[in-house]
Amino acid sequence: MDQPRRLVLASGSAYRKALLERLGMPFEVFPPDIDEAPLAGEAPADTALRLSVLKARAAAPRGELIIGSDQVAASGGRRYGKPGDRDTAVRQLRELSGKVVEFHTAVSLLESSTQKVQSRLVPCRVTFRTLDERRIQAYVDREKPFDCSASAKAEGLGIALIARIDTEDPSSLIGLPLIALSEMLERAGLRVV
Repeated sequence: MDQPRRLVLASGSAYRKALLERLGMPFEVFPPDIDEAPLAGEAPADTALRLSVLKARAAAPRGELIIGSDQVAASGGRRYGKPGDRDTAVRQLRELSGKVVEFHTAVSLLESSTQKVQSRLVPCRVTFRTLDERRIQAYVDREKPFDCSASAKAEGLGIALIARIDTEDPSSLIGLPLIALSEMLERAGLRVV
């Protein structure tokens, strides 16, 4: 009987872990320690793709199939990362009120034995509602979205801040495009279902 291939999620994100659990496959988690700063002149989509591969490569010794993923949010030429604190979350939401944000989410699957990498970028376009100060303050106090790009946790109360989401894969907005990942895993010989 064949031994199952060791699957590793190269991420410390609880959101990515919860998404991968949906596939019902055993996996390990290894949070890689990499520099996530964008390169000079690097486009947000390129940053997400590069970092997804770097994360997978950093965890390569841990398993046979390594999943790396990264997300970069941008609007009007400006990047919006994880706010980290209340004041930054409030500021981000004020700036994004009524605007469109592009969430560039990349996923990479590294086969450690061959070093073969499959990568895919799954864009998600989010239109924010026009938000008044009371709504912003109440949302930040209730949701505490300090670890979410652009301060809106769409899988929670943040959905009330959004007017529209356009994407081929709704899980991409949360941080791990499961449709693309399922296809990659199948191509690597790991059946999802």
